[in-house]
Amino acid sequence: MSRYRHPKGGNVFKEDRIVTLINESPDPAQLLSFVSERMPDRSRTDLKSWLRYGRIMIDGVLSTAFNAEVPPGGKVDVNMSRPFVVLNNPRLKLVYEDDDVIVVNKGYGLLSVGTQSHRKEESAYEILRNYVKEKNPRNKLYVVHRLDRDTSGLMMFAKNEEAQETLRHNWNNMVLDRLYVALLEGYVREDSGYMKSRLAENSQFVVYSTEDPGEGKLALTRFKVLKRANGLSLVEFSLDTGRKNQIRVHASEMGHPISGDRKYGAKESRLHRLCLHARTLRFAHPVTRRDMRFELPVPSRFLDAVRTRETPK
Repeated sequence: MSRYRHPKGGNVFKEDRIVTLINESPDPAQLLSFVSERMPDRSRTDLKSWLRYGRIMIDGVLSTAFNAEVPPGGKVDVNMSRPFVVLNNPRLKLVYEDDDVIVVNKGYGLLSVGTQSHRKEESAYEILRNYVKEKNPRNKLYVVHRLDRDTSGLMMFAKNEEAQETLRHNWNNMVLDRLYVALLEGYVREDSGYMKSRLAENSQFVVYSTEDPGEGKLALTRFKVLKRANGLSLVEFSLDTGRKNQIRVHASEMGHPISGDRKYGAKESRLHRLCLHARTLRFAHPVTRRDMRFELPVPSRFLDAVRTRETPK
């Protein structure tokens, strides 16, 4: 954690003290020259030191190159008190952050939140909580929704109770779009369609469809086939409801389980992972109500798996 030692002993937290510079010119500028012109009282040695130790950002991205481009309208933040705290974890990438929410790209195999049976296992929540605490020990992190451990892609956390409560209590109205992409075993015959059923969970934590309205909760999943090749279908899913294992169950009940999903009937694991990826997340911001949309590319390994020109029969 970024702290300095007080002369009388002990560690004292150093808060960020940020100077923001805007490139108001219609032309791009070179970073070092741009900062030097706007902070003429600082020596070139100071500026090079700031670059070297991660104290300068361009539009929210850390920069260490003296000749990095500052675009017209670009924002340069200089941290006068300490290096910027950045999230640096191979299994979790920061996509967006403000005072109320954090959106991340979670790698497959990483728990969303720790459980009693996996208390020693690293989770996305633990990684992010350490990150926000390093920024400021008073910061907190709140769970909004989860992805299965072996599902990769976009997920969101809240940074205050107000944002968490607003999102949780108005989830169906505030989450405007959630798109997933998956590799399914076999060739899905229909180009598009939907699955609708009531989902329940047994004592072995396996989710299944039931016709008993008192036992299950309604789940509606829409799908669109993007490509078929090599015995696999690349399919986009959208959720009208957000039930546990919803896509996995409905894909299996279509007769085309997700590749690698042994729990729900997959016969093989061609990519040695559950091939399900949360690609798009669109929601109304819980505080500002702005329309927020984030999209990741289809994983390259998914595309490679259906890259041949084979024509399905």
